[in-house]
Order: sequence, then C-alpha cells, then structure tokens
Amino acid sequence: MTPDPQLASLDAPTAPPGERGVRRPARTASVPLWTLVCAALAALAVAMGALALLAGNALPSRNGPPVEELAVERTVLLPGVIDLTVRNTGPDPVQIAQVFVNDSFVDVVGGTEPVGRLDAATLRLNYPWQEGQPYLISMLTATGVVVEHEIPAAVRTPDGVRTLGSMALLGVYVGIIPVALGMMALPLLRRAGPSVVRVLLALTVGLLAYLAIDGGLEAIELAELSGGAFGGPSLVVLGAGLAFLLLTAVDRAIRSRRDYAEAAGVNGRRLATTIAVGIGLHNLGEGLAIGSAYAVGELALGAFLVVGFALHNTTEGIAIVAPLTRQRPSKARLAVLALLAGAPASAGAVIGAAVNNSEISALLLGVGVGAIVQVIVQIAPTLRSRVGQALDTATIGGITAGLLLMYLTGLLVTV
Repeated sequence: MTPDPQLASLDAPTAPPGERGVRRPARTASVPLWTLVCAALAALAVAMGALALLAGNALPSRNGPPVEELAVERTVLLPGVIDLTVRNTGPDPVQIAQVFVNDSFVDVVGGTEPVGRLDAATLRLNYPWQEGQPYLISMLTATGVVVEHEIPAAVRTPDGVRTLGSMALLGVYVGIIPVALGMMALPLLRRAGPSVVRVLLALTVGLLAYLAIDGGLEAIELAELSGGAFGGPSLVVLGAGLAFLLLTAVDRAIRSRRDYAEAAGVNGRRLATTIAVGIGLHNLGEGLAIGSAYAVGELALGAFLVVGFALHNTTEGIAIVAPLTRQRPSKARLAVLALLAGAPASAGAVIGAAVNNSEISALLLGVGVGAIVQVIVQIAPTLRSRVGQALDTATIGGITAGLLLMYLTGLLVTV
C-alpha cells in the first residue's frame, strides 16, 4: 500500500531553523489591526501634506481678476450704529475699501485687514438710522467689486437678559404647555380598542410627516440665505443624515440589551420616548426660527402667536402618549416626556435670539428632520393590520387626518 504523500509530510519531523525550503507562518496576523489602520492613515496624511506643499507651486497661476464674494451673516442695529458680520465665501481674500448706506459714505470701524477664505469680520457703521426705514448697504472692495445688503425695515436688535428671558418664556408657552395639554388625552385613549390605537399611531405618522416636510423646507430656505460658505442646503442633508444614523444606532443598542420577553410592556414606553426626542429636536429648530425672526424684527410677540402655536403643538402631545394606551406610566415619566418634547423650544428661542446664525439654524432644523424620519421608521411596523396589510383604509385615513390637522393648525401660526 502506497503511503499518502500529504500524510507523510504531516508526520515528517520539522526541519531545523535556517534550512532552505521550510515554509514559515505569515507574520501579518500577529500585527494588531489598529497598528495597520494607524499606519495607513499616517501614510495618507503624509501624501496629502506633500500634495498641499508641492502641487500648488507646480500648477499654473490663475488668469483674470480675483474672485471676491462676501455674505452678510448677521445684522445688528443699535442706536446710531449698524453692525455687520460678513464672511468671505469666495476663493480669494477680500479687502473692504469703503461702505455706503443709501449711497452715502459712512465711517467704518473694523475690517481693515483682508478677509481670508471662510474667515469673518465685523464692520461697525456709524450711521443715524431711523426705525422702520429701508436701507441699502453697499460694500466696495479694493478691486472695485460692489457687494450689497438690503435691510427692508430697520428695527432695533433686542439685547439683554430680559429679552432672553422673554424668549425662554415664549418657548414654554409654545412648547411645554401645548405638549402637556395634548398628553392629557391619555385617559381617553386608554378606552380605545386595538384598531383605534392603530389609527392613532397612523395619525401620529401623519403629524410627524408634516413636521418633517415643513422643517425640511424651512431649513433649506434658511440655508440658502446663509451664503453657502459651509455648504448651504447641504447642511440640512448633513444634519438629517447624522441624526437619523445616530438615533438608529442608539435604538439598536437599546434593543440588544432588552429582553424580548418583556417587549409587550416595554416597547410602548421606548417608542413614546423616541417620539418625544424626535419632536423635541424639531421644536429646537422651531424655537431657533422663532428667536431668529424676533431678533431681526420679523416677529411680533402677541396672544395670537401663542394661541396659534399652542393649537399647532397640542397634537404633538397626543402623538407622544398614543403608544402608552396599554400601560400605566407614572406622572413623573409623563412629565419627563413633556419636557423632552417641549423644553427644546425654549432653548432654541434663546439661541436664535442671541446668535441669529442661518447656518446653525439650518443644521439643527435638519437634525430635527432626521430625528422625525427615524421615529416614523420605528412606528411604521406597528401600523400593520391583523392580516399583514401595511396600508389599509383606516391607516390611510389616520395618516391623512394627521397631515390635514397639522396643516390647518399651521395656518394659525405666522412667523
């Protein structure tokens, strides 16, 4: 019987070190993975640094005049003073030579040095502006380019702790109180049957879908006013995508740690918390819009505004408690859910009035949109009927009712 060569090679004694023909094990497996990753990143950094140092000198210089672009990010009007925060959104440095207000030369403090790419500068214009009058500000660069900024109606910019306190109180009126009022419908919802609860969840999807669409359109509008230095509308997509992925990762981590045997008693609370967080992020962006509009004089505080927002946001409280119809949450838990959903409106209003930055507002509104979309994805499986239909007549009716309800109550709000 002829011995198998492969078996013979296994039984053969190992050759002493140093002899030729000996196959040694690869040493790559002994190197930690993080070492290989760090080495690859270091090589990439060295290559990018070399390109930055050498490629610029090797390329030919650009022909033609410099490209100068300025965007006005913030306008502050104080007695006898107009402060402009401008940012260079072009590829070349910009030197501001003169500034005119309604074709009149004005004295300028600041902006003496060239403004580099993506850098910002604050110009203080000493000008006796009048309340309610329109003004056209023209900035003349050193190369003769004119950049214009229009103030439709001059209104003094609110400042001080009193204004911020008013914004925080407004956030309580339009955020926390309406959500709490909507959550008071929980005892009525408990008497509903499973089919009614499913319709209420469909109503919640309609409400959230309207909030996502409305917030997305408002965020894109704000981003287009920012000048595009940091991406413009891309900021909305970035904020929405990051929020969706982050909340999805958190949800997966929470699910992996929970015992599915308790799913029937826990999922409702988890879903209610997720809805509250999503609505809270949207209300943060809504508060930013309110504070920014008030800071530039486009919003007048009044009872109609408060009542309009209260009716508009009361439905959010109903959306939060809809998954809790089969449970008995404590008053403390309900209070926490109300704060999660409503308190960000106060924070947003304060930030919006103090900062009034279009980029920040657009990014955070995008975050709210992404959070709401993630909540809709979580609610969607609960809308299936007993026969497995994702969209039956009752579900479609609930979603439609939610969209119409938010639209009609939104007509009462003018910001």
